Amino acid sequence: MGAARGRRTRQAAAARGLRGPPAALPAAARSILNRLLARVDIASLVYFRILFGAIMLWEVVKYYRYGWISRFFIEPPFLFKYYGFEWVQAWPGVGLYIHFAAMGVLALFIVVGLWYRVSAILFFLAYAYFFLLDQAVYLNHLYLIGLISFLMIFIPAHRAFSVDAARHPSLRSDTAPAWALWMLRGQISIVYVFGGIAKLNGDWLHAQPLGIWLAKRSSYPLVGPFFAEEWAAYLFSYGGLLFDLFIVPLLLWRRTRPFALAGAIGFHLANNTLFSIGIFPWLMIAGTMLFLSPDWPRRLLQRLRLLRPTKTGDRSKPAAPKGLRRGQWAIASILGLYFLAQLLMPLRHHLYPGNVQWTTEGHRFSWMMKLNDKQPSNLRFSVMGLSKSAEGKVITPPSPRRWQERRMATRPDLILQFAHYVADELRKQGFEDFEVHAETSVSLNGRASQPLIDSSVDLARQRRSLMPASWILPLEEPLPKKTSRTP
Repeated sequence: MGAARGRRTRQAAAARGLRGPPAALPAAARSILNRLLARVDIASLVYFRILFGAIMLWEVVKYYRYGWISRFFIEPPFLFKYYGFEWVQAWPGVGLYIHFAAMGVLALFIVVGLWYRVSAILFFLAYAYFFLLDQAVYLNHLYLIGLISFLMIFIPAHRAFSVDAARHPSLRSDTAPAWALWMLRGQISIVYVFGGIAKLNGDWLHAQPLGIWLAKRSSYPLVGPFFAEEWAAYLFSYGGLLFDLFIVPLLLWRRTRPFALAGAIGFHLANNTLFSIGIFPWLMIAGTMLFLSPDWPRRLLQRLRLLRPTKTGDRSKPAAPKGLRRGQWAIASILGLYFLAQLLMPLRHHLYPGNVQWTTEGHRFSWMMKLNDKQPSNLRFSVMGLSKSAEGKVITPPSPRRWQERRMATRPDLILQFAHYVADELRKQGFEDFEVHAETSVSLNGRASQPLIDSSVDLARQRRSLMPASWILPLEEPLPKKTSRTP
């Protein structure tokens, strides 16, 4: 009788399109799936939806306020493209201003939870377009925003405290599946853990480049004189390494969570004070708060008497899982592949020879944050062996903006792109049978300056590729013995 009843229950669930964890899975895997399918308080997801949307709106306003739209995407005659995305072009005329305005509106819709699903999808697409416009402006926090924007599409953070929930009461829910919360926790964990792994390199373990940067801040009140000391550079370097490597397990353990959270907030506030890293500290603080009990925003509002206590019980305790519908298994597979890629992407630099901080091959998308201080001494392009197809032609190679030149001078892939651009412009002027060479010397983390690329190579004939570039010269200069220096 019991077996027959269980069989009828499974058949009824299948008729409704629900699937629980497959019976063939090992017990440990079934336990994990059950925990991911369990229902938890939705308050943390609502909190993050509001704060993420507000931070995005703040970021859009900054682009208008500081003139970054024109400076970075309209004024330059050339934008550097990601490999495979050369087809992404800037909107003509005032199109970019309209595009950013639309992003601001969509961010506001995410804050209030209006047409949330559509707003989340459109915001992700609009942000992905902005991100792909120019490789030269890449920053880790811009990449993180794009990843979180993608995850927000799948998270039902609009089922409470939103316009959508107010307009459609049937949508409202005080709980959400635990996997939605763990997706965000997982993404934040990846940033921390791989940020720590990236610091396990010779320069960081010798307190570089923090020794250089701290010495430049020796004029700070009270603490400034200590920044010029060698022990301070080691303290900050090893402290940052240990923080990144161990903050996630300390956040996951309930007994150490309050101390870990306080340490994380202090760490990010200190970074915000010492370094110009935009909204990254605030975004990470917002994400780190997700490691608290799922119902903490609700309890906080109740304690502040801003929310009436309810009698629905403790939402922080998982409710029984209800299984997944057929379509949701497809979504689960997509998200599984997404996180697999996130685990592999930061490791791809091991496929390239040489020091990744020097060559930058495999550097992007790997959470290598604040690991190098690269100072270029010069960058010069030269055109050789030029022959004219028509008399009276004048050689007018295009010039990059000053900020583009500074960033390009230390990144071989950007130098190659600009060499191709110079060649294309010269061909438009009627020139042919020429070579484009580039010469630049760079100092890495206080080392003596040395050539970055082989100046004898014709870059106009070097194809862009994901394969290692043979024209990048190996790093030969040793790291100085002193870990800090005066500015």
